[in-house]
Amino acid sequence: MTDVLDWHSVKTVVLHGEVSGEAGKDEQDVLVQVEVVFQALSELGYDPVIVPLSLNLTEIIVRLQAIRPAFVFNLVESITGQGRLIYIAPAIMDFLKIPYTGSRTEAMFLTSHKLLAKKILRTTGIATPPWLSLDEIFTGSLLEGPYIIKSVWEDASVGLDEDSVIFARSRDHLCQEMVSRLGNLGGDCFAEMFIEGREFNLSLLAGDNGPEVLPPTEIRFDGYPPNKNRVVGYRAKWDEDSFEYHHTPRCFDFPKKDEPLLRNLVELTRRCWHLFRLQGYARVDFRVDQADMPWVLEVNANPCLSPDSGFVAAAAQSGLEFNQIIERIIKNAVTEGL
Repeated sequence: MTDVLDWHSVKTVVLHGEVSGEAGKDEQDVLVQVEVVFQALSELGYDPVIVPLSLNLTEIIVRLQAIRPAFVFNLVESITGQGRLIYIAPAIMDFLKIPYTGSRTEAMFLTSHKLLAKKILRTTGIATPPWLSLDEIFTGSLLEGPYIIKSVWEDASVGLDEDSVIFARSRDHLCQEMVSRLGNLGGDCFAEMFIEGREFNLSLLAGDNGPEVLPPTEIRFDGYPPNKNRVVGYRAKWDEDSFEYHHTPRCFDFPKKDEPLLRNLVELTRRCWHLFRLQGYARVDFRVDQADMPWVLEVNANPCLSPDSGFVAAAAQSGLEFNQIIERIIKNAVTEGL
């Protein structure tokens, strides 16, 4: 019997961001996660209650106080469609002193603000592509080469596709391109040097002996024409009718010559876990350039747990079934998060 089993038959909450009827597929996906986590908790003997989170914070606080859950399984990825509000969910649980799964408020804020995360990575010697924010565009270094314009706060490749890659003719040109895309990027964006090369995702799951780095995943760009930018954008993730969706498969098999690169990726992933004091589960995304140098793109403190997600696929490569993933996340919350 594990420590987790001591918590069975108690009330728990599955907390998620409220999803409107007009929400895109990236937002709606959280409802899939809610369903499978609810089922897993039930099968593990818990008594889960699903609670959506909106900006009516008084209502949610009153409801959580009434339920008095033993812990909250936190699946909040956004509130009212805004990724910048993601840290509010763990902050509420901190305020109520309710245990919750996943990373703490501070880690959630620092990793969801991509510019803050990149500054922290750079100051600790972990390579991340150079960037310019709108505030820096007329004072920072404008480097020669392609840039990719990304959201500061949103994940799930919101507003991102191959036409997000541009060659900046001037600072004014780059500024105009960024401003014109703000509406599709959650209202705040930055331009990051585009790294030509391979894309990797490395997932981490808390364990008895610290974080376990799950088998590395490469997102391949199969059959891409030479002049097509290799970007894992919104269509690749969510548009089942698109070329990108069907030509970006996950790969877990690597030739022997990749072993030094994979060891490097695993080490960097562990460093990110400790640097941001992550908990429960996480994922680190990399681009690897032509010289086999890894560049950290993002650190995701609450990656998707849908059955078809990269995290669940990587865990399956380690022989873990879905309920085992959930048990380990809960155990980490119980042993480390209280």
